Amino acid sequence: KMAADTSVDILQKVLENEILQSTKVVEEHLDAEIQKLDQMDEDELERLKQRRLEALKKTQQQKQEWLSKGHGEYREIPSERDFFQEVKESKNVVCHFYRDTTFRCQIMDKHLTVLAKKHIETKFLKLNAEKSPFLCERLRIKVIPTLALIKDGKTHDYVVGFTDLGNTDDFTTETLEWRLGCADVINYSGSLMDPPFQSQKKYGTSFTKLDKKTIRGKIYDSDSDDD
Repeated sequence: KMAADTSVDILQKVLENEILQSTKVVEEHLDAEIQKLDQMDEDELERLKQRRLEALKKTQQQKQEWLSKGHGEYREIPSERDFFQEVKESKNVVCHFYRDTTFRCQIMDKHLTVLAKKHIETKFLKLNAEKSPFLCERLRIKVIPTLALIKDGKTHDYVVGFTDLGNTDDFTTETLEWRLGCADVINYSGSLMDPPFQSQKKYGTSFTKLDKKTIRGKIYDSDSDDD
């Protein structure tokens, strides 16, 4: 029996030794990693820190510049002349051509107010279509509401009525955000391949077909058959 006990003791000691050895290896590995960090060139660390600070500073300066140019809020501009000035000084502009009597313009206003605060890299404006006949003719705006999407001073896309927004009055802000992302007029972080309105259930009552009536030289509301 004593012999058996002795062999158990030996086994136990061997096992304990193995555990100690493997623990030692893990500890040594950790020590080496810590040492590597400790020994990292101080100049290297300083350069890394400086790069991060410069990037932060640059971001902050860019933000201030945008805010000084009227980004960050959804604003009405009084005249066509203002439109040209506003567009000239900003890379990305979304301009809503609206009319007071058009109900769908109020829906658009609600979403644009939210997006203007979220996407300060883009300028969000509204302009009364009735006070800007020259622009409406030049930009061929026939349906109200229409968003003109402008990059580098050139109008390169339009959101006409709610056709691209799931064809419904109760589209979400995310849906409009996705559409503006498709036009590359905002920094969109979602997937362009996956329009938000596709995942929404479309109930018969809220799913409204839009009328896109256009007659040469005449502007029509997208929410009424008559002018």
